[in-house]
Amino acid sequence: MPLYSYHCTACDHDFEALVRSSDTPVCASCGSAALERKVARIAPDTKADKFLNTARRAAAAEGHFSNYSKAERSRI
Repeated sequence: MPLYSYHCTACDHDFEALVRSSDTPVCASCGSAALERKVARIAPDTKADKFLNTARRAAAAEGHFSNYSKAERSRI
């Protein structure tokens, strides 16, 4: 089931709901079926590389290199 964002035009409430294609969602606040499906937001750019590098440095300081690939381990 996909997760959709909705805006209720009756009570001006925004919410997200898991909805099957055969189901008709209703507002979680007022129960109205007068809903507009909102455009999904794009996931924000994460700082995954910085988190990964921090974790790798911590692991290396502890003496284990399990979170490095084999190719990366040969360069260390």
